Amino acid sequence: MAPIVKNILHTGQKYIPITDGSKAHFHFQTWKLGKERILVDDSKKIGKKEPMVLVIGHKFKLEVWETIVKMMAVGEVSSFIVQKELVYSYPFVSKTLRELGLEQKVKHSCTMTLHTEGIGYPDLDDLISNPCNLEFIIELLQVEKSDEYEKELWQLNIEQRLKLVPELKEKGNKLYAEKHYSKAEDCYGQALAILEQLMIRERKKDEEWITLNNLKLPILLNYAQCKLLKDDYYAVLEHCNTVLEHDKDNVKALYRRGRAHVGAWNPEEAEKDFLRVKELCPTLAAGINKELDNIRSLKKEKAEKDRDALRKIFDRERDET
Repeated sequence: MAPIVKNILHTGQKYIPITDGSKAHFHFQTWKLGKERILVDDSKKIGKKEPMVLVIGHKFKLEVWETIVKMMAVGEVSSFIVQKELVYSYPFVSKTLRELGLEQKVKHSCTMTLHTEGIGYPDLDDLISNPCNLEFIIELLQVEKSDEYEKELWQLNIEQRLKLVPELKEKGNKLYAEKHYSKAEDCYGQALAILEQLMIRERKKDEEWITLNNLKLPILLNYAQCKLLKDDYYAVLEHCNTVLEHDKDNVKALYRRGRAHVGAWNPEEAEKDFLRVKELCPTLAAGINKELDNIRSLKKEKAEKDRDALRKIFDRERDET
């Protein structure tokens, strides 16, 4: 018997060559073959109940699925009987797909656990202990070529990731100008994630690391501004501190940190930052003076509230005595 035996159940409308980088979207049923034909999985009923999406050429655990979908046309429904030697990994793939979208508890897993406890599904444990041929009924819904969809980060090489950073920054700037602050924050966050992943690969203070860090700092400042608009003051303090570690007189970082110190009610620290901004950039003096006046006003207001609170405590204690 051939390793894979195909039987067309419903012909498709269009055959599209499926090459590396293409995305194949399909529904599947998995049947265990033996004395009885037993349904193991149905993608419409397990996990997220959504079609499987397979990126071709990225070494998916169940390699036979790549072979199968390459033999199909869009809209086709076919049965594939696959020899057991090609599907030893299926129970582990099935476990992952069944648990997609479910809240998971972290569980210790090792070879000993696998032998003594299994993987948590009796039917899959049986497949591990007693491998057999499987039948896959596949409905190929859609094929996207590699240039027809926006690639996920893990699919990009280093050069492609670096190219994406300024694009994300520019997109974030545009969204910020249009007052879509949360979406802008997401763009800046994605760019920062790329840069931080690349920086981990380099030795700190080496030329490559410094180049990446110089790309990172202005984006981090933009990200901090988005956080400031959401009153996430401690995040702003953290990000501005990072910028100032490398550029101690960065006016934007000092100003935004000053604003965050006001929000977190560290008035003395806020005053220091604002005064330093005024010193570095005298043209901003009028705006900085307003910030300093605001701090004095808030201090006065807080002092009055504190006095009122103390007075109420003393009055209550006096009444009780």
